[in-house]
Amino acid sequence: MADKPSTGELFGVPYNFERPSIGRMLSSYWKPDEGMLVEKPFGIGYTLNLANWRSWIVLAVAGALLWHERKGQQEKMTAEEGPVEVVVDDD
Repeated sequence: MADKPSTGELFGVPYNFERPSIGRMLSSYWKPDEGMLVEKPFGIGYTLNLANWRSWIVLAVAGALLWHERKGQQEKMTAEEGPVEVVVDDD
């Protein structure tokens, strides 16, 4: 059986299953000459290029949405803590 390639593209999506090294991991997330998305150092698809300012905006928006969602869940839990009065009208 022939060895399967550990890097390449499948339907236009890159993949890389080579054993990752620290240097390759760090250098893949910081590429100043590339766009917002770069190939993942290990796995399938793309990841954010932290050298691009657009990536920081995406991270800030995602963080703000996560914070807003958790804040809403906490407010909902505190509002539901008290006893509830149920009135049943038997006519």
